[in-house]
Amino acid sequence: MGLSPLTGIDFPWDLLEPAKARAAAHPDGIVDLSVGTPVDATPDVVRRALESASDAHGYPLTAGTPALRAAIAGWFARRRGVEIMPDATLPTVGSKELVGLLPSMLGLGAGDTVVHPAVAYPTYEVGARLAGASALATDDVRDWDGREGVRLVWVNSPGNPHGRVADIAELRAVVEAARRTGAVVVSDECYAELGWGPGAHDPRSVPSLLDPRVCGGDLTGLLVTYSLSKQSSMAGYRAAFVAGDPALVGGLLALRKQLGLIVPAPVQAAMVAALDDDDHVAAQRERYRARRDLLGGALAMAGFVVDHSEAGLYLWARPVGEPVDCWVTVERLAGLGLLVAPGAFYGPAGAGHVRVALTVSDERAAAAAARLHALARA
Repeated sequence: MGLSPLTGIDFPWDLLEPAKARAAAHPDGIVDLSVGTPVDATPDVVRRALESASDAHGYPLTAGTPALRAAIAGWFARRRGVEIMPDATLPTVGSKELVGLLPSMLGLGAGDTVVHPAVAYPTYEVGARLAGASALATDDVRDWDGREGVRLVWVNSPGNPHGRVADIAELRAVVEAARRTGAVVVSDECYAELGWGPGAHDPRSVPSLLDPRVCGGDLTGLLVTYSLSKQSSMAGYRAAFVAGDPALVGGLLALRKQLGLIVPAPVQAAMVAALDDDDHVAAQRERYRARRDLLGGALAMAGFVVDHSEAGLYLWARPVGEPVDCWVTVERLAGLGLLVAPGAFYGPAGAGHVRVALTVSDERAAAAAARLHALARA
C-alpha cells in the first residue's frame, strides 16, 4: 500500500534549503526569486465579489454556476480568440490538482504513456506515475507520433520555466499527431495573459490549443487548463478551470461530482468578477513588465543570458560562455542574497539554467538589481 507509484520523486523545493539559508544570511536580507507566488494585492473587484457571495450556506455546483461558465466562455472569446460553449467548461481547485490527477481521471494505467515537455513542471510526471503510467519527456513530435500506448500529451505554452511560446504550426503538428495516435492533448496555458513579445496585448499573440487556426474548429480530444493565480493575483483562491472537448469535460464533471472536487461558491463568484474585468489584468501585466525589464537588464550586466522568456513570470537565465551547472549558479547567487530555482528541477535538459521569478515586490526587485550590478562591477 502507500504511494509507491511516487517512489523516487522528491519534492524538489526541499533541496533548496541550504541555498536559502545562505541567501538569508545576507546583511540586507534574502530576495526570493525562486517561487512564482504572487506578492501583489488581489484586486478589489475580486475581493468585493468574494465578500458579496460569502453567505454560502448551500453546496456549490461542481459544474460551476451558469454565470461562471458563461464568464469562462466569454473570456475565451474575448482574450483567446476561441468560441466555446459554456457547458464545455469546468472550474477546478487550482490547476495543479487537475494536472496531477488528470491521467488517473482519464483511466490511464500500466502500459500507457504520458508525453510532456523536455523542460517541464514536475507535476506532469507525478500525475503519470500516480496513475501507474509511464512518462516521456520530449519536445519532438516524432518521438511519439503513432507510438502505441501514448494516451495523453501535455503542451505547456507559455512554458514553465522557460517562458517559450509555441506557434500555430507547432501546436497544429501536435494536434494532428495526437489524432493519428489516438491521444488526448491538454494544453496548460496559465501564463497566456503575460506575453512580452511584439503584439503582446493582442489576445491571439499567444495562441491557444483551442484556437481554430490550430484545431480547425474541432475540439475533439483537446482540453485547455487555465489558472487565475497569475493574471489576477488569486493564488490563495485556488481558482482555475478546464475547457475544450464537451465529451471529455462531461466525463471529468461526472467523476468530480463523485469525489467532491468542487470550487467553493464564494470563489466561483470571485472568478466571474476576475474573468469579466480586463483592466486589472492589464495593470498587473505592467507591474510584471517593469520588474522583468529591471531584472533582465541587471542579469545582462552581471554576465547572464536570458533564453526564451517571451511570456510568463520567469527569466530563464544562464551565465555567458561555457555551460555551468545550475547548482553552481544557485550557490553563486545565494552569496548575493538572491535565491533562484535550479533548472534541473524541470528535467535534465534544464541543468544549465536557473529560473528567476518576477514575483517580488518592487523594493525587493530593486535590491536584487543593485546586487547584480555590484557583481558586474566586481
